[in-house]
Amino acid sequence: MTESALQKVLVVDDDAINREVLGELLKPDYTVLLARNGAQALERAARHAPDLILLDVMMPDMDGFEVLRRLRAEAQTAHIAVIFISGLDRPEDEANGLKMGAADYITKPFNPSVVMARVAVHLQVVRQRRMLERLANIDGLTELANRRRFDDIYECEWQRARRSAQPLSLALLDIDSFKQFNDHYGHAAGDRVLRAVARLAAAGMRGAADLAARYGGEELVLLMPDTNATAAQAAVAGICQGIAQLRIPHAASTVAPELTVSVGGATLLAGSIEQSAGLFEAADTHLYRAKQSGRNRIVWRHDA
Repeated sequence: MTESALQKVLVVDDDAINREVLGELLKPDYTVLLARNGAQALERAARHAPDLILLDVMMPDMDGFEVLRRLRAEAQTAHIAVIFISGLDRPEDEANGLKMGAADYITKPFNPSVVMARVAVHLQVVRQRRMLERLANIDGLTELANRRRFDDIYECEWQRARRSAQPLSLALLDIDSFKQFNDHYGHAAGDRVLRAVARLAAAGMRGAADLAARYGGEELVLLMPDTNATAAQAAVAGICQGIAQLRIPHAASTVAPELTVSVGGATLLAGSIEQSAGLFEAADTHLYRAKQSGRNRIVWRHDA
């Protein structure tokens, strides 16, 4: 596993020796971050997003319970697993920590083998949770983001575009005569076509925040933040060209002897569209116009 792929553990303890011991213990298997007090812990948790925090309870200025409370109060850090490490060994202290949302509680003086075993267990849970979250957001057939994932990201990008007055482009791509393709060649062939088109759509998304998602059936949605209409249309044209170059036979098409797609798009500029649904509706309207005017074309909203 490469350094960048190692899971991150933040060790928080006001005792330098404890920090050093725990850090050296964990370094062979994890990326280790260190903090000597609660304020540092909160700052480094927010900046580095560790997978797990080993948190001392008894610290000056801000104890571990208060650090945990503040972590849980912020959306950015609320999900981070926390293991308390403390010299407090009364059952009520452990119960209090667990009630506040700690994942585990280790008493001092700690046994290195116990620490490593518990860290490994909780990081395995983190990996499994993230895998499930990823699967919940992925379309099983195309391996693109699914509609649920698109809806979440779209709302965030819409709000960001409104605040920053940067353009936001959105396109809907629909495979022409896809029902007829399935009827003629069979659903297995249709699935292969969907996967091929999805791969080209994903490859055509060049921006760091660009997203290709399966919206439903044979319809894909392409989201391009910070992208003006000219650049967005060029990206979509490249995807359409790639699909044409596949030269997939489509004997049942009413459009062409090979597979084609229709695309409708729109671009948000400052003040041009007032609601997030409006941008999607504009793209959908222009997809309808592309179909009505013969399919196998891109129609874009030019006044956005």
